[in-house]
Amino acid sequence: MSAAFACRLSRPGVVCSLGDDLETIGQALFDGERGLTSSDAFTPGHPLPLGRVTGELPDDSQWPKDHRSRNNRLLALALKRLESEIEPLLKHVARDRIGVVIGTSTSGIGETEQALAVSGREGALPETFAYARQELGAPARFVAERLGIAGPCYALSTACSSSARALASARRLLKSGQCDAVIAGGADSLCRLTVNGFISLEAVSDKPCLPFSRHRDGINLGEAAALFVITRETGGIQLAGVGESVDAHHISAPRPDGSGAADAMRQALAMAGRDPAEIDYLNLHGTGTRLNDSMEAAAVATLFATPPGCSSTKALTGHTLGAAGALEAAFCWLALDQGRLPRHVFDGEHDPEIASLPLATTSAAPARRLRHALSNSFAFGGNNASLLLSRTE
Repeated sequence: MSAAFACRLSRPGVVCSLGDDLETIGQALFDGERGLTSSDAFTPGHPLPLGRVTGELPDDSQWPKDHRSRNNRLLALALKRLESEIEPLLKHVARDRIGVVIGTSTSGIGETEQALAVSGREGALPETFAYARQELGAPARFVAERLGIAGPCYALSTACSSSARALASARRLLKSGQCDAVIAGGADSLCRLTVNGFISLEAVSDKPCLPFSRHRDGINLGEAAALFVITRETGGIQLAGVGESVDAHHISAPRPDGSGAADAMRQALAMAGRDPAEIDYLNLHGTGTRLNDSMEAAAVATLFATPPGCSSTKALTGHTLGAAGALEAAFCWLALDQGRLPRHVFDGEHDPEIASLPLATTSAAPARRLRHALSNSFAFGGNNASLLLSRTE
């Protein structure tokens, strides 16, 4: 079977703790190299493993102050890596027919934290402060203004499924005829709010995380930006199906039986016209928390009689929150392009109390050619999203 409508995902522009070019990122991804560094930048005196971007980012000192944020600097570098796709797009497609959809959960809140540290509770905020850069729509405005795009422009913020939903939204803009191309993806940067927020939930591990291990004790946090140019072109790697559900079980905990997560995967398969047995790789949400991994294993077991090779790449990059959906879609793109499975890195101690999964713990070549990959993003409030990517060549 084939999907009634599909759209082409360009070669992605990506910056994360594994690097900022696809060759370097792919090498680390397939070799299972963790991009985590120990830092107490957000938790003084309490170092944590973090997926920090350590490479040089574009200088924002001459940008309008509304745009000066680490989030936008990450996006600017991702856009630079997309130049070969964007330049011909801007020449051949009317700019009011190009949309921008960005997923984020932090936007420029890190810069607001710095401003408040300077001003204190009573002092005036510094002249460099701009409220607009912390608004959730700020990253989408930044991309549109930087490229001179005049089509639909907005951000989505559904916590950890934000940028997966941004890609799903881009697909709808194309299918509905509102756009001829969409630049879509996500960006989130590390800041005190998110790091300490997750600590308050007792969800952060002091050690490199161990998704699906019996010894797992929480997540590592990270930052990233990942962008695609999405068009109606045929061929290449297609966003063939999307699935979205909201189970609203709890403000931060997942529904234990995984039914909402399974529903999102089921929808993506149905939209793409694919059976579970056709999926060659499953990128797990796999945060490394007790509840999430248990729920996701149950959801996978519900849907797949024999699950495909799978992995959680958050052990390599940290959980990049609003950027995770687009980042891991980029990893699926790389898997389909290179014909290799991203490595699952943990201590090898499978949890006997959850459904068994065929984790890709070695760099051995897959038994069959990779044609279809499914990527999961499950967020607070039961905001679930699954994306199905298919290689057509």
